[in-house]
Amino acid sequence: MTSDNRGTAQLTTAMVLSGTLGVFVVESGASPFNVVFFRVLFGALALGGYVLARGWLRGHGFTPRTLGLAVLGGVFIVFNWVLLFSSYENTSISVATVVYHTQPFYVVLLGALLFRERLTAAKAGWILLAFAGLILVSGVTPGDFTGGGSYLTGIGQALLAALLYGLSTLVTKRITGVRPHLIALVQVLVGIPLLLPFTDLGAMAGTGADWGWLAGLGIVHTGVMYVLMYAAYAQLPTAKIAVLAFVYPAVAMLMDWAVYGHHIGLVQALGVPLIVTASLKVTLARPARTAAAAPAPRTAAHAPEAASRPATPAACEA
Repeated sequence: MTSDNRGTAQLTTAMVLSGTLGVFVVESGASPFNVVFFRVLFGALALGGYVLARGWLRGHGFTPRTLGLAVLGGVFIVFNWVLLFSSYENTSISVATVVYHTQPFYVVLLGALLFRERLTAAKAGWILLAFAGLILVSGVTPGDFTGGGSYLTGIGQALLAALLYGLSTLVTKRITGVRPHLIALVQVLVGIPLLLPFTDLGAMAGTGADWGWLAGLGIVHTGVMYVLMYAAYAQLPTAKIAVLAFVYPAVAMLMDWAVYGHHIGLVQALGVPLIVTASLKVTLARPARTAAAAPAPRTAAHAPEAASRPATPAACEA
């Protein structure tokens, strides 16, 4: 098997796993804060075990600055998960996932606002097209604004989750020379003390077999999925990563329909290709302009390319 084929298989598997995440969240029956707390707890055990087994704690590459950035990114990531999982309750896995995939546009807008990164007219146009698609996908009507229903709240939660993810991406992009697995490990470790005050441990007393869903979120959707993703990132070009990222929302929508009978309407469906097309255009436009000005890329052995990407499945995942 060639490196490209292996990376494709790894990333596709990771995205399929990511698409099942919503079902694990809902089936656990726990509150969003409890779900995320146990996700980071089990995820820290899984990632920590993998990192220890590979011996990567020696010569980890962190400096006080980059460790602080990883911690800050972790704060954004864990609350991003809380908001996204709350959105599942108020809308549906399908709607929340598609709305959440406005992440790339927040990264571009925040980069222009906070770091004066160049925002071209073409990118601005694609972002406007994506948000037109967002309006269609959300299915929000004027009555939702006057009725104060939970559906509108859920849309807002998904958008705010995407914003926090965008902030985490910008922070993590500024960490170099550190393996992405270590960045992700720091981020989930940060979530344990951060979320503990909001976690109702007493409510978990009668959880029973549902602990399996929570353990799966940490071990499968954080440990296994991240390892697969980062392995694939080192082998695949950005264009293929950007395309395969959309396996995640496709599988999430399929699972939402197959398990819960939820599906988006015809008008909502019209917005999906707008978001997908605009996301690909914005994502694939970045490397083309920066490649000429950037120095030759470092090898994965010294500074993995994935270390400059979000330490969560991000570009693609929840």
